[in-house]
Amino acid sequence: MSINTGTGQQAGLNAAAAATFVVFGINGLVFASWAARIPAVTETLQITSGQMGTLLLCTAVGSLLALPTAGLVVGRIGTANTARFGGILAALAGAGIAASLSVASIPGTAVALFFFGIAIGLWDVAQNIEGADVEHKLRRTIMPQFHAAFSGGAFVGALIGAGLSTVGVGLPLHLLVIAGVVVVVMLTAPRYFLPHISTATPDGEPKAAKGPSAWRDSRTLLIGVVVLGATLTEGAGNDWIAKASVDGLGTSESTGALMFALFVLAMTAMRFLGGRVIDKYGRVAVLRASMAAAAAGLCLFVLAGNVWLAAVGAALWGVGAALAFPMGMSAAADNPKHAATRVSVVSTLGYISFLAGPPLLGYLGDLTGIHLALLAILAPILLALVLAGAAKPLRAG
Repeated sequence: MSINTGTGQQAGLNAAAAATFVVFGINGLVFASWAARIPAVTETLQITSGQMGTLLLCTAVGSLLALPTAGLVVGRIGTANTARFGGILAALAGAGIAASLSVASIPGTAVALFFFGIAIGLWDVAQNIEGADVEHKLRRTIMPQFHAAFSGGAFVGALIGAGLSTVGVGLPLHLLVIAGVVVVVMLTAPRYFLPHISTATPDGEPKAAKGPSAWRDSRTLLIGVVVLGATLTEGAGNDWIAKASVDGLGTSESTGALMFALFVLAMTAMRFLGGRVIDKYGRVAVLRASMAAAAAGLCLFVLAGNVWLAAVGAALWGVGAALAFPMGMSAAADNPKHAATRVSVVSTLGYISFLAGPPLLGYLGDLTGIHLALLAILAPILLALVLAGAAKPLRAG
């Protein structure tokens, strides 16, 4: 990642950008270590797609409890400590998931996923606020590259999952090793984060008006609605593309994991290129084009009659899903002084679909099959396309 600030603070900014990149990447690795092997979870616990949806809902509930207050937590203890706490809690929850799967305990898995959701919610808001701070210092669009690090980590995690599945390594051992890696990285990388612009009063108390005002800000809420619709396409692909490949196309579990890897690889490539594209054509135009590509890719994946056409659809779907969430985070953080609370609001609204949408698709999948159930996300994709104008950059205020 090339950074040219021309100031004496270049080294610190370089270190902050690199640390943020690493934190996003390890977040993606953690997520994919779980998502790519969801078919193994359903087999281990002997549950249906709908029951798996209930387990995924436990993660969603945990995150949705954490996200609304994450901005205030960052204001109180800073982005570095919030990310560090979220990462270590995620590692502990991952160990809990591993232990529960080892004894095929559905309740234990549910509880561990709930705390995993809390951890991911705090971690996600903190890393996005840090990414926005770095982006503002650079005065150019770099947020998609941080999200590319997430997708790159997810791609590596998906490949690891596919490989371990092929050679018969169990998910519990897989998760325990990943948990150890997370602890090491999250105790190290956040120490290089930039100091965040605080919204607290001199005595350390958060200003009461900051949190509620963000929920009353019409632009913030509209961005949140756009992100809510747009991120469902990413969340559905992350959680269900492997399972849909196995159920709808008759592939093996390892091939399903590779289909997921292709999806995240396409997202990663687009996110690395996305900053230049956004700077050239603008957020609104790119967001609309992204949603059109996501809709086309989704339809091709679901309706294709063979694995190769479905793979093309998965790649196009990934390209379309790539930029919506980072653009939403950048739009919410246009004013750095209000970034923490506004990113928290947009994250909360976005994660309603990102986390709660896939479990609902699981329930629908019990009726139609998860493969066809994916077509339901066309509606929120079109909603995001129509309301994309809310993401227009705000230069003042």
